[in-house]
Amino acid sequence: MIKIRIKDNNISPRFIKKNSQISKNQKKPITLPTKLINYIMILIETVEKLKEVLFRIKSNGKTIGLVPTMGALHEGHISLIKKAKSENQVVVVSIFVNPLQFNDPKDLEKYPRDLEKDLLLIENFTDIVFAPSEMEVFPTAPVDKYDFGELDKIMEGVSRPGHFNGVATIVKRLFEFVQPNRAYFGEKDFQQLAIIRNLVEQLKIDVAIQSCPIVRESNGLAMSSRNQLLSFAKRNIAAKVYGVINKSKALNATSVKKINDFVLAEIKKLEPITLDYFSIINDTTLQPVESLDDAKGVVACVAYIIGEVRLVDMIRFK
Repeated sequence: MIKIRIKDNNISPRFIKKNSQISKNQKKPITLPTKLINYIMILIETVEKLKEVLFRIKSNGKTIGLVPTMGALHEGHISLIKKAKSENQVVVVSIFVNPLQFNDPKDLEKYPRDLEKDLLLIENFTDIVFAPSEMEVFPTAPVDKYDFGELDKIMEGVSRPGHFNGVATIVKRLFEFVQPNRAYFGEKDFQQLAIIRNLVEQLKIDVAIQSCPIVRESNGLAMSSRNQLLSFAKRNIAAKVYGVINKSKALNATSVKKINDFVLAEIKKLEPITLDYFSIINDTTLQPVESLDDAKGVVACVAYIIGEVRLVDMIRFK
């Protein structure tokens, strides 16, 4: 089934279920209202329908940008979608909570989900939303295994075993389904970005990976779907972590030990925050550096827990 949301303000803003049930053996193309084609956002729930619609789009020579998400959308996602819209003729946003990248079942269970809210948020920026079921994406249990060398042996790879294999598995599937010209990811998940670039290089996938800067709340907290799980008070406390790591840049120190000592001491004061890691790394190899002079590009990545919510952030030193 395809659901079409009309963007024209003169038409009632309800989801209209278009009767286009086609059996797997039929080759009848999906019919869309031509006069409304520039005013609709299409919600597709099956791989078959997605490929059928995208085949028509690609046949017309249009470029496609993909923004993979797990839903619970926010202004950070919108910045990715707007970037994709500025560089492509058609934007596909996927909304799928991928169970493979959760090493904690409780984290998967409490992950926020609200498809109707997500659709309302992005309807003015998105052409196609792909929101499949788990069975649609993984009709059989996936057995994909990837080797990312040293890229997944630190930080998130240590704290969340199997996480990046799960990320790579779903990203590869989405690339196969959509076959985008470009795909858009946020820099907040810096290690994930490096893993995906490595995946594309390993498998020689013909897609350009575009990174987009972090969007922050007014208090400095990096926007994240998990922020929804925090109370107002805890969000303000969490924002202080960014204040600390950002302040570490003002030390004008090149010694990583000096920066580490400062950050660890300051975060220790921020109850009830528990620090998972703070790592200053080469922005290409992701390996730790001892001095900011050790690499052309250096970033700091942090992960911490407040209450039962785990958040990540990053800043660039150079």
